[in-house]
Amino acid sequence: MVRLPVYQRILDELVRTGVTTVSSEQLAALARVNAAKVRRDLSLLGSFGTRGSGYDASFLIAQIDRALGADEDWPVAVVGIGNLGRALTNSAGFASRGCHVTSLFDVDPSVVGQEISGMKVRHMDEIPKLRAAERPAIGVITTPAWAAQQVADLLVQIGVTSILNFAPRVLTVPSQVHLRYVDLSVELQVLGFYRARPNGPDRGAAADSDRVPLIRSVGHSAPSEPR
Repeated sequence: MVRLPVYQRILDELVRTGVTTVSSEQLAALARVNAAKVRRDLSLLGSFGTRGSGYDASFLIAQIDRALGADEDWPVAVVGIGNLGRALTNSAGFASRGCHVTSLFDVDPSVVGQEISGMKVRHMDEIPKLRAAERPAIGVITTPAWAAQQVADLLVQIGVTSILNFAPRVLTVPSQVHLRYVDLSVELQVLGFYRARPNGPDRGAAADSDRVPLIRSVGHSAPSEPR
């Protein structure tokens, strides 16, 4: 499932260049995985590939959208309206993938009450008081590390079961909550590790079934992603 958004982005770029059909081998080469893995991933969506001619690219995008819930309209709360929180709020990326920011929260008195993208920033203490119609489906945490667990607890308290955490802290949540981490410092450290070992073993040699392929622009070469 974690590779589907990568396939989706590659397909979007291919369609923009006029491509109408794509084979599993082409998609695998661009996603830096093997073709058997692509076929296995796509088989989870249904049987709609044609042997010898591949997949209809636009139809495949629609099927991935459906599987990822991108054809829905998920309300998102961003908690922590610093530079990152503002950038995410103003990003078109949420709306293009079935999500839209509907509420903003912070604790800084100089930030609470500000209007960003047509929404007023509310105090974090208001999260437990949200009416059912206001509650987000997804919570995005962009606070400092010390505040992240408290925010996660508040989101779980109101029934949020999908959380994206940008704070550099490991969080504790109930087993039914889907929690994803985005830690840019960790990614930079991984790149630094391989930069310090330019002549090390082939980083693309092992076939790790859980590895997320490198997201890159179609048509541009890039080194194999770190494991």
